[in-house]
Amino acid sequence: MSATPSHPPGLRPGETPTSAADAPETTDAPETTAAPGDRRRVLLAAPRGYCAGVDRAVIAVEQALEQYGAPVYVRHEIVHNKYVVKTLERKGAIFVEETSEVPEGEIVIFSAHGVAPAVHEEAERGKLATIDATCPLVTKVHKEAVRYAKEDYDILLIGHEGHEEVIGTSGEAPEHVTLVDGPDDVENVDVRDPEKVVWLSQTTLSVDETMETVDALKGRYPNLLSPPSDDICYATQNRQTAIKQVAKDADLVLVVGSKNSSNSVRLVETAIAHGARDGHLVDGAEEIDEAWLEGVTTVGLSSGASVPDVLVDGVLEWLAERGWEDVEIVQPVEERMQFSLPKELRRDLRAEAARKTG
Repeated sequence: MSATPSHPPGLRPGETPTSAADAPETTDAPETTAAPGDRRRVLLAAPRGYCAGVDRAVIAVEQALEQYGAPVYVRHEIVHNKYVVKTLERKGAIFVEETSEVPEGEIVIFSAHGVAPAVHEEAERGKLATIDATCPLVTKVHKEAVRYAKEDYDILLIGHEGHEEVIGTSGEAPEHVTLVDGPDDVENVDVRDPEKVVWLSQTTLSVDETMETVDALKGRYPNLLSPPSDDICYATQNRQTAIKQVAKDADLVLVVGSKNSSNSVRLVETAIAHGARDGHLVDGAEEIDEAWLEGVTTVGLSSGASVPDVLVDGVLEWLAERGWEDVEIVQPVEERMQFSLPKELRRDLRAEAARKTG
């Protein structure tokens, strides 16, 4: 798909802070100990950080602020990352929990996680101008839910209760969707017709956990239908593939990401399950505990799909100050995916460009 506009400094993957105020705080480097004679190194996972859907959503907020002026309202966090949200707030974005909090006639942007049809209807009643920044891969799952509901299937949605993406997908066909929150929840499932049941999934789950749940469901419903393509998004799969490779050689794995980021949490779990002796989720270098480095020679490092590389750069600097200066890239797969901006924003940007040239 078409490339997105250039991204301002401070959020674009790979850029470093432009000033001391932009950088996460770090502490002075104390002495740390590793096994005698061992080479300290960092295994840096790739791909990591921003996926195409997150990049699209963040740029959508920034472009909306530039096009329409502040404030621009955003329903829920545009992506699950504290640093990104705070940066956008400083630029004029106002984050709200419910559409009803947005004043009549204002602009509201829906987050990358997607919303249920009822939210669109509420925005229409409030005479709000909407920009839908739902990740196209989440939209695909929404469309699958609608299609299977029309065909009168029971839809078993594998995901975590209360997650925004799960709420949005369930809202597309509430009378047909049953949430299955992991393999231990399978025994609680009840369907109308075992011959007419299909599974879908939250896009940010662990691949291994999802397939474990699918296998358990197939044990109860041998004719369980699978979706036409794997719902777990390419970025989630790629980051988990990379962290598995890193984990087998790492004493400690650090994943940069916020605690409400499902895909970031899954990266830590995946690392520990595939050989890492220890693993932790941190929002930035300031949250790293010095004690974690005791006896460590190899640190694995990755970040969730909503994390800008400026935060990873901060962790690399923190580790370098403590002797972990040798960085090796571990890249089992490459990513080139890009998504166009939301259609509502593209329309207004084209109109503005035409006005200026006309």
